[in-house]
Amino acid sequence: MALICIGGLVTSREAGMAVPDWPNTYGYNMFWFPFSKWVGGIFYEHSHRLTAAFVGFLTTILAIWLWARETNSKTRWLGVALISAVILLMGARKLPVFIGLAALAPIAIGISIYQILRQPNQLRWYGVIAFSAVILQGVLGGLRVVLFKDQIGIFHATLAQLFFVLICAIALLTSKWWQNQQSIAPVSDRLNLLLLGTTLLIFSQLILGATMRHQHAGLAIPDFPLAYGKLWPAIDPASVTHYNQQRTEVTAVNPITAMQIGLQMTHRIIALLIFLAVASCAWTARRNVGKKHPLSRITLFWFSLICAQVILGAATIWSNKAADIATAHVLIGALSLATGAIITLVARRLPVPSRHFVTKVSASATVLPSPQLALQNTSGTL
Repeated sequence: MALICIGGLVTSREAGMAVPDWPNTYGYNMFWFPFSKWVGGIFYEHSHRLTAAFVGFLTTILAIWLWARETNSKTRWLGVALISAVILLMGARKLPVFIGLAALAPIAIGISIYQILRQPNQLRWYGVIAFSAVILQGVLGGLRVVLFKDQIGIFHATLAQLFFVLICAIALLTSKWWQNQQSIAPVSDRLNLLLLGTTLLIFSQLILGATMRHQHAGLAIPDFPLAYGKLWPAIDPASVTHYNQQRTEVTAVNPITAMQIGLQMTHRIIALLIFLAVASCAWTARRNVGKKHPLSRITLFWFSLICAQVILGAATIWSNKAADIATAHVLIGALSLATGAIITLVARRLPVPSRHFVTKVSASATVLPSPQLALQNTSGTL
């Protein structure tokens, strides 16, 4: 979570190219870069790199631990040896090596997904996905600097969200609570689909947000809830030219375009759909399992996150995209996605509420003969 926060600050403060080289930092090994040179945007970008390296170190430990606890001696040491070999190759700090490992990462992820589909309880493959993803994520971040491609930054931001969800899922799947729950779905298929669909909608919104942030054009629409004083702004060439002439932002690098205005309006529409969808999830869960059930409470917390996200989104516009507010907007977005993913998993694992159990027992009891009738039948037979 801290890594997403620092990454948001890098983007919000336009500090992505404050350090123009990679994997070094101004020619230094990044771990030995003098603290006295951590000034301006360099502070945010270099902090982001060091935090990413620490997350990669922790992910390596997690992958080794998950692999070692689920395998026998031969397979165990083979997996540990492969992970260690990858770490040693990365220690060479050569761009071709990094690119080669990043190219192999999707293959490892694909194999792991196949193994999970075969045996979902094999958590070691989740560790392999996390380890592969963190390598791919790091290389994408570096290539964003080396190749100076904003498009790579969009993939980098998207993968960061997926990685965060994966780590949260591993934390849930390895918890004692998860291991002790029965595999019984207490909610309807409709609610399960609603939870999954809403989570995917939030993910698409985060991709759209990353696309807008990496345009480096500041605010495409400077007012809210209206857009240039209208429900839907004009996006003809003359209007867009007028908008650019009237801009007062000092953080904008590029002029805005009609496409960026359209993306911003789409972002607002999807935000409204997410608000309604999460509210529907909370209401449906309350009706399905009762207001005191854990699923109802966690969906209500989810809805509170979305409300905070809407407020932060509006505040981002009203503050002319203040870096701290924009970063908080990114942070709550990541929490909303992870919460939706966790709720989707939890909804399929929580035990059936007692009132549903009583209803089922009562219904089944009506088709059974009473003890007196059974005794009469027995006596007649005798």
